[in-house]
Amino acid sequence: MKLLLHTCCGPCTPAPLDALLSEGFEVFGLFYNPNIHPYTEHQKRLDAARSLAELNGFKLIVREDYDLEGFLREVVFRESQRCIFCYERRLGAAARLAKKSGMDAFTTTLLYSKHQKHDLVAELAREAARKHGVEFLYRDFRELWKEGIEKYRATGLYRQNYCGCIFSERERYLGPIEE
Repeated sequence: MKLLLHTCCGPCTPAPLDALLSEGFEVFGLFYNPNIHPYTEHQKRLDAARSLAELNGFKLIVREDYDLEGFLREVVFRESQRCIFCYERRLGAAARLAKKSGMDAFTTTLLYSKHQKHDLVAELAREAARKHGVEFLYRDFRELWKEGIEKYRATGLYRQNYCGCIFSERERYLGPIEE
């Protein structure tokens, strides 16, 4: 069964990838993350994802467009709800590509991170699956958190210290954005 794995970043990929491969899936990665700011951070994460794909021998599909402006237009004046727009954009892209490429299903490494809004990710992925006519494979990868961190650290690849958008970087230093 061919599976498209939306890959938010390198550190969140090894544990879900291993779990999916052990289940017998043929896994293809997708790196599409227009939310990441600044551009140099986006490139560091992309380079790490490419290196990880090479180390693990799986194909990584990269959307070269970097539509930061589109992401920012969607969230302006709704910064505290930005994750909804961010997830919808990336999961929709994964669902469309999975359908277009003849994949059997798609899933996302966003389901691995303890820092993401897990239930919202799953809900929006199910909506994207219905909209685009492709199966969404739900897995709760959070139980693999510690194992995945250790495995990724062993690679020596770049590991970020915030979710990715300019607002999450701000929150890292100043706390949550209030409306």
